Amino acid sequence: MSRVSAFSSPLLLGFDEIERALDRVAKASGDGYPPYNIERVAKTDARDECLRITLAVAGFPREALEVTVEENQLVIRGRQTDDRERVYLHRGIAARQFQKTFVLADGIEIISAELKDGLLAIDLARPTPERIVRRIEIGVRD
Repeated sequence: MSRVSAFSSPLLLGFDEIERALDRVAKASGDGYPPYNIERVAKTDARDECLRITLAVAGFPREALEVTVEENQLVIRGRQTDDRERVYLHRGIAARQFQKTFVLADGIEIISAELKDGLLAIDLARPTPERIVRRIEIGVRD
């Protein structure tokens, strides 16, 4: 059975990249670990309005976390290793690895990434697009 695309209308030209991005988001959204928030941070005197992604990464030191941008995707990876020196009587907190991916719109820039109290906060700038109106001259066809 073939899938009908929301972008199959003849009036939507050049949106195939958006459709691929939506497919990537659908595939990446399956795992809920680690939990995260996305918020809009209001404009202040020091900076413009931005978006903030906050991930709960308790137990991960800064050295075990990696934040990269790969082909318009923000990728956050966490790697923990088992401490072989410890002998557990009960183990409810597993050493776990994760990879969380967010698809970024064109022009989105990463401002900063900070780890504090087990929360990794990543700030993103969303530039205001410039409104451009261009007049198209209509020619005569022979």
